[in-house]
Amino acid sequence: MLGQEAVAEKSNEINAIPLLLARLELAGALVTIDAMGCQTEIATAIRVKGADYLLALKDNWPALAEEVRRHFDAAPAETLARHETTDGDHGRIEVRRTFVSHDVGWLTSDRRFPGEWRFPDLAMLGMVEAEVERDGKTSRARRYYLSSARLSASAFAAAVRAHWGIENRLHWVMDVVFHDDLMRLRTGGGPANMATIRHAALNIVKEIPDKASLEARRKTLGWDDDYLLAALTHTNQ
Repeated sequence: MLGQEAVAEKSNEINAIPLLLARLELAGALVTIDAMGCQTEIATAIRVKGADYLLALKDNWPALAEEVRRHFDAAPAETLARHETTDGDHGRIEVRRTFVSHDVGWLTSDRRFPGEWRFPDLAMLGMVEAEVERDGKTSRARRYYLSSARLSASAFAAAVRAHWGIENRLHWVMDVVFHDDLMRLRTGGGPANMATIRHAALNIVKEIPDKASLEARRKTLGWDDDYLLAALTHTNQ
C-alpha cells in the first residue's frame, strides 16, 4: 500500500484517482487501473508523471470498445503476439490466453481529430481470454485493455495478473487478517484514519522475514514486545 485517497461524498473514483496519482512517484512505472479509471484525464496524468498506463476498456467507451472487439475478432492470428498459461486449483482448470496488437493506427473513434489520440501516446491494444472448466462446464470471458507501453504478450499477461492479485494480497488480507469489514467506524474521519493505520500495519507485517502466516505475525506483534521492536526497527533483517 503506497497511498490512498478517500472518495468525497457525492463524488466517485474518477475524481479521486488523479489526486492520488499526484502524490505518488511514478516515473518508469506501469499504472494499471480498472475500467472506472479508463479516462483521458487519468491517462494524461499518468503520462505527465513519467509513467505508462494499462487501462481496462469496457462499454463506458462504447465506440472504441466495439472497434477493439472487432479488431481482435477479425485480426489474423499471425499479426498478434500471443501468450498462454494454464492453472488448475480447487477442481478448476483455467486457460488464460493473452493477445497483444501494436497496430493502433487504424483506430478512428479514439481520435479527437486526425493525428491526435484521445488517449495520449496510445501504443498497444490487449485482450485476455479466460477459459474456465469446472464440474464439466466451460465458460469463456474476454477483457480488453489500452496501454501507452509496447508490452510483449507475456509482459502484458503478467501485468494483468498482478493487478488482479491485489484482491488476494491486499483486500482479502485486510478482511481476513485485520477484520476490516467488521469495523464499526462509520462517521467523520474515523474510517479513513483507521484504514491508513491498518495499511501501514500491513506493510510492517509483510516485511517481517519469517515463515509464519500474516495472521500469526499480527498476533505475535501484540504478544511479544521484542518481536514488535524488531519489526518496527528492522533489526531482525
